Amino acid sequence: MESELTWQKAKAQSQAMELEIANLIPEDNVVKIEQKATGILFECGEAQHRWKGSAAVTLSAGTDPEPIVRAIEAHFQDSRFNLKTGPDIVGDYRVQLRSPDTSENYIIVKDGPGEVRIASGSPCFALPEGVYPGGDF
Repeated sequence: MESELTWQKAKAQSQAMELEIANLIPEDNVVKIEQKATGILFECGEAQHRWKGSAAVTLSAGTDPEPIVRAIEAHFQDSRFNLKTGPDIVGDYRVQLRSPDTSENYIIVKDGPGEVRIASGSPCFALPEGVYPGGDF
């Protein structure tokens, strides 16, 4: 747990990384990038939470998402992340970037025809006393 990490900083860092990943997709393959303005908090230990959010990249007509996901995987080989790859529950190829030191992670996967989803999870942090962890953050 990062003792000085606030939910606001966790959200900002996670959203910045979502966009960094999205911007790896060649511009001519991207119609739009939609990043959710809010996310939710998940527990990750006693009195600890992590911020979770996502972004969706709509691809240009005829662009197959799987090679895009694999190119992102290649970009992050030998990076600060551990990579976990394989099919998701419906059989689409996905890559997960996992911090070896914190709970920070990003999942990049095809999300329907012509779309790549980037789901994020921040490192764990403590909420200030009196802040209810339900709802949008």
